[in-house]
Amino acid sequence: MPDTNNNLKRLLLLPIIVLLLAHSLVSTGADDAPASNPYESEWTPTAVGEIDRLVQQELSKRGIEAAMPASEEVFFRRAYLDITGSIPPPQAFRKFRQVEPEIRRGALIEALMETDAYKDYWTLKWSDLLRIKAEFPINLWPNGVQAYHRWVREAVAANMPYDEFVRKLLSSSGSNFRVPPVNFYRAIEGEKAETIASAVSLTLMGVRFDSWSSEQQADMANIFSRVAYKKTDEWKEEIVYLDPARYSPLEITFPDGSKTAVVAGEDPRIAFADWLIQPDNPWFAGIIVNRAWFWLMGRGLIHEPDDIRDDNPAVNPALLAYLEKEFVGSGYDIKHIFRLILNSRTWQQSSIPRSDDPEAEALFAHYVVRRLDAEVLYDALRVLGGQGEIYQSPVPEPFTFVPEYNRTIELADGSITSQFLEKFGRPSRDTGLELERDNEFSVEQSMYLLNSSEIQERINASQQLRDIGRLAKQNPRRSIAALYRLVLSRSPTGQELAYAESYPGMLEGEKQAINDLCWALINSKEFLFRH
Repeated sequence: MPDTNNNLKRLLLLPIIVLLLAHSLVSTGADDAPASNPYESEWTPTAVGEIDRLVQQELSKRGIEAAMPASEEVFFRRAYLDITGSIPPPQAFRKFRQVEPEIRRGALIEALMETDAYKDYWTLKWSDLLRIKAEFPINLWPNGVQAYHRWVREAVAANMPYDEFVRKLLSSSGSNFRVPPVNFYRAIEGEKAETIASAVSLTLMGVRFDSWSSEQQADMANIFSRVAYKKTDEWKEEIVYLDPARYSPLEITFPDGSKTAVVAGEDPRIAFADWLIQPDNPWFAGIIVNRAWFWLMGRGLIHEPDDIRDDNPAVNPALLAYLEKEFVGSGYDIKHIFRLILNSRTWQQSSIPRSDDPEAEALFAHYVVRRLDAEVLYDALRVLGGQGEIYQSPVPEPFTFVPEYNRTIELADGSITSQFLEKFGRPSRDTGLELERDNEFSVEQSMYLLNSSEIQERINASQQLRDIGRLAKQNPRRSIAALYRLVLSRSPTGQELAYAESYPGMLEGEKQAINDLCWALINSKEFLFRH
């Protein structure tokens, strides 16, 4: 769309974007029929559970009104994005609506949690926290990255109990190529005991090391003082082991002040793991369920989820205690916690607030709106318009090549990136902090999406848009509905349909008109944000 006329057409489409953002609009039910309110519903088949009771209890104390239930179309899109990091295929909504209303939401959640996309997306989440990265400053190198990433994905796919997962990370020794969880110690910027203790504290206990007292810091470092590293003759292989020169008895002190004696030759890391994964340890089960809540709800019950300290309490202690009890009782089953949250009315409510109380968001009176992750957004654009990026990293050797058909959420190595991913806040994986991922929307990002020749090339090359154009010549209304379903996962409202039909060339199925409407929808907040 380089010429002046096409730029004017873009301006003409701005009212459609305004409608997308301004309307608090329940679908009529037919897939292609105009929707009257695509965002909210008067009714949901989801039963009130303990999560909802505890959230409502806090809201009632403050006189805050909870949001309406999300419409089925919003729920459908949200489920795909939050569970799989993917936008839903347009044809899937019809299948979803064919399931009995009372069970369709729960059935979709279960189905999505068994997909490869679920495994890939949650491996991505853990890869951020575990700093899976080949190059500076982590320097796992490609072989270590592939071994570690594969192990994490297998753990996610098998739904490995979280206590077992953590124990393997903490207590493994051996080659970082042949014993993948050993890379937990390799993926740390430095080999000093204090540096290791800092990474353990942040990643597994949700505590920033500098928030411990100096005595606690020294005690934590002492636990990892016998971890040693050595090279081998194989390129970039490294062995993590206990220093045999330091096999004397050792007394260690845990962060809660309790002590234990480690006899000569035993591994103090195992004693620490035994202490950490106890059901009543305040730095274990509650920390990971708080992270799970953060991942799905947009903010933690303790926020930030890796800034646990006495002066940063949970906004709903009873809810955190309930989730912690459920997690321990399930045998540390992270999927169980996901199910509880995803099947709650709290997660399934609309993102449109019904209260202007400043505490409404922090107390989860509505779903928290946030921009799509950089990788998720890129994959969504790729689905809508043409092929994906060719990712490659010529340094370090061996040359790393990622096939074009791989989705971005499948990238194992945090060093392999692109201008798009960096522009949209993909974390560098240097620290393992949640806030390293930046999902704030910026003017620079907006200008890129509005003016990017790459976006236009993808739209022009899209086979799906060509198919929609052919449909327009037979049934213009169905083609517009198909485009809305493709980009926004919903039917257009009557007003949006009228705007689109009035756009030059739309009723004739002209390629430029279809492309322009797609461009406008891509630039809407409804596409760019989870809602």
